[in-house]
Amino acid sequence: MTVDLLTPFTKVEIKREMTIHKNGIGLFWGAFNPVHVAHLIIADQVRQQLHLENVQFLPEKGTDQVVEMLKLATEGKENLIVEESRSSGVACGIFETVETFKKKFPDTDLYFIIGGDMVNSLSRWPQIDELMKLVTFVAVQRPKYRAGTSYPILWVDCPQMDISSTQIREQIAKGIVPNFLLAPRVLAYIKKEGLYLKNV
Repeated sequence: MTVDLLTPFTKVEIKREMTIHKNGIGLFWGAFNPVHVAHLIIADQVRQQLHLENVQFLPEKGTDQVVEMLKLATEGKENLIVEESRSSGVACGIFETVETFKKKFPDTDLYFIIGGDMVNSLSRWPQIDELMKLVTFVAVQRPKYRAGTSYPILWVDCPQMDISSTQIREQIAKGIVPNFLLAPRVLAYIKKEGLYLKNV
C-alpha cells in the first residue's frame, strides 16, 4: 500500500516519542562514500526531534578513507559519533551490528535510521522480524519516493535534499567540484587524496 509520508498521524507519533524516549541512540547505516551534507542533516534532525543521546554512523563497508571523511564531517559535533571499528575489515551485517549495540547498551532504546527509498524493501531484509524487536525504524522522506509498508515505521520530517554519494563521485570524475554538497574538510580531504578521479 502506498501512503503519504508526512501525515498528521505521523506528527502526533513523533511528538509522543519525544516525550517518552529520552534515553536513545540512533544507528545510521550506509556507505557514506563520501558522506555529504544530506547525511549530516538527517542525523542531526533525527537526533534533535527524537531527543536522542547521539547518532552513530555505521559505514556499511567501512574503509579507513570513509571513516576519516566521517570523522572530518562530524568533528566538533559531540552528538554525532563515528563507529571507527567498521574500518577493521570485519564483515558484520545489520542484524549482527544491532545485536552488538543492544548488548552494549541493554537499557537504551535503539533507533535505526533509513531513507524513504528503503522502506519498500524491508520485507526482504535478512532477519527483519528479529530486527524489529531490537530497534525502532526511523525513516526520512526522500524526493521522488513514496513508500508504504506493513512494518511499524516512525517518520521524521527532515528537509529534503536530492543528493547522493554516487552523484558526487560522478561529478568529481568529470572534473566538477561538488562545492557546498560536502563539508569543507571532507572536500579538502578528497582533493588531497585524489579520490574518485578514476573510480566512479
